[in-house]
Amino acid sequence: MSIRHGLLALLERGPRYGSQLRTEFESRTGSTWPLNVGQVYTTLSRLERDGLVVQDAEDDQGHALYSISDAGRTELRSWFETPVDRSSPPRDELAIKLAMAVGAPGVDIRAVIQAQRHHTVKAMQDYTRLKAQSLAQAPANRDEVAWLLVVEQLIFQAEAEARWLDHCEARLIRLADAAAREPEQRTAPASRPAGRSRARR
Repeated sequence: MSIRHGLLALLERGPRYGSQLRTEFESRTGSTWPLNVGQVYTTLSRLERDGLVVQDAEDDQGHALYSISDAGRTELRSWFETPVDRSSPPRDELAIKLAMAVGAPGVDIRAVIQAQRHHTVKAMQDYTRLKAQSLAQAPANRDEVAWLLVVEQLIFQAEAEARWLDHCEARLIRLADAAAREPEQRTAPASRPAGRSRARR
């Protein structure tokens, strides 16, 4: 997740201060990826250092306001126009867990899969309820539309994860069946050719 670009997108709508940016970011994403104020101000400092934002005013309450610079707008346009790179995917804890569970002594990997499937399906049901609540009344503003897009992405992601877990379980069952048949194949007596046995009589 690119917090810096998310903040730049919010600043393009006008000057903002740190806690205001945090509130708007969480409103736009439905608090799916909560931020703390310290994280926001650290990111703003880096953006200012890189010349992408400037701090040049205060509001009536004395909050330092940040504005996007021309370089920041160029950076933001580039971010919107460039596809998200999938050639170096982020580490996925579930994939790592299952990879390590394969063959690990004392680990029932099918039980691990079943527990995760239960959790994933429950999360998918929760997200679907949130979507239904959002659609009960037509989205009134762009923040609500943005949240609807986020929750739908979470639903699709959970659906894909559930299908992948089903695939993992099916593969493990096939491997277990093949491993169980292998000793039988090794110990089965070889049949003798009928012609050779008659020749010995």
